[in-house]
Amino acid sequence: MAKVAVVLSGCGVYDGAEINEAVLTLLCLEQQGASYQCFAPDREQLHVINHLTGEPVEGETRNVLVEAARIARGNIKPLTDLDTADFDALLVPGGFGAAKNLCDFAVAGTEMTVQGDFLSIAQSFHQSGKPIGLVCIAPVMSAAICGAGTRCTIGDDAEVAAAINAMGGQHLACPVSEARVDAEKKLVTTPAYMLAGSVSEAYSGISACVKEVLALV
Repeated sequence: MAKVAVVLSGCGVYDGAEINEAVLTLLCLEQQGASYQCFAPDREQLHVINHLTGEPVEGETRNVLVEAARIARGNIKPLTDLDTADFDALLVPGGFGAAKNLCDFAVAGTEMTVQGDFLSIAQSFHQSGKPIGLVCIAPVMSAAICGAGTRCTIGDDAEVAAAINAMGGQHLACPVSEARVDAEKKLVTTPAYMLAGSVSEAYSGISACVKEVLALV
């Protein structure tokens, strides 16, 4: 049975992990016979967004790990506890938390930097020849993790695709129901809610992503 590390970036599409994507990732892993352990950075998230209004909440702070524990039902560990040697693959659901708390793409664009602990862990998986799956907006980190020329997808958003190319990646168009595989880099990506209009559409692509990741183990 493959054992997969799942890194969450908080709780909630606008400032953390996209909840549907996170739950669907865990469901697909179970359905396809893999086990998993969730992790998240133990640090303050960039900001807090009121998910009713879409506006930042002034003066409020939340911890990424504490928030992500809501999704994982408390069964989650600090990112610093993640030992690559204990796992066969890495999966990262999307949501703006991936672009705000795991990296700063949401504010820095092509001048993005990836959060140090996460980058070290993700690069360790890559350097160990273990597959990585990035969902939704998370593929903007593909080249930073796997090197220049890494092929990936966020669907068909022209602006984000151009940013990926500018940062050294190679963007591939992809429908919501599919995933794209860079077999050389052992990286699998899927658009999910970059394109999905429903939970079932997100599920189709995430299921394909998980299948391809496990096939590379």
